[in-house]
Amino acid sequence: MVAVAHGSRDPRAAATVTGLLAAVRALRPGLPVQASFLDHAPPSPDRALDALAGDGAAAAVVLPLLLTAAYHSKTDLPGVLNRVRARRPRLALRTAATLGPHPLLTGALERRLAEAGVEPGDPDTAVVLVAAGSSDDSANATIWRLAREWRSRGWRGVVPAFASASRPTPAEAVAALRDAGAPRVAVASYFLAPGHFADKVRAESLDAGAFAVSPVLGAAPEVAELVVRRYDEALADRVAEGRTATAV
Repeated sequence: MVAVAHGSRDPRAAATVTGLLAAVRALRPGLPVQASFLDHAPPSPDRALDALAGDGAAAAVVLPLLLTAAYHSKTDLPGVLNRVRARRPRLALRTAATLGPHPLLTGALERRLAEAGVEPGDPDTAVVLVAAGSSDDSANATIWRLAREWRSRGWRGVVPAFASASRPTPAEAVAALRDAGAPRVAVASYFLAPGHFADKVRAESLDAGAFAVSPVLGAAPEVAELVVRRYDEALADRVAEGRTATAV
């Protein structure tokens, strides 16, 4: 498995990815797992895959550690894989799905909120679900849909917000819920790793009156389990395609 994270200049981000992949290895002993980063941190996916091919690997599953399908998964990563395939035609590559959306991520969000002192499903607590935001409308729509679905778990309400590229901002969403009479407003950080956005969201949300802001998802057990599931799904797709080809 070559896991591909966004990458950040903040060293906490790479350390968090390292911790998550350690949890993945604990769930799947013996599986070779390599971290890589699209930006700001080494190694790049190209270098990681070239190194595997140079060491004699015949195949790899490339797994995006991304919470929504947007520009990085739709454009950047396919570009990387096309370049690697041109250089390494004997290396069979399979791309797994992005991590989100998935119910396990909802469990991870509730775990992190509980760690911040928020009782899951508290009917007196409204939640702001904050994602990074994207220029890809379908990625933002995924967050709106996740917020709608999460309301059914008992919260007073759940609304989305975005750290960049879209509205509402976290501060706007917190203020709106408070103005609507929510006794408490908590902010759920829908980020894999710490960095500029997570820090910005925390500061702005608390200034706007949120009583709690959850930590990033990081190496939550649910996230590690989801990484393994996405890996297994990618392998199952390869087997299914092989059976179809044989039947034809």
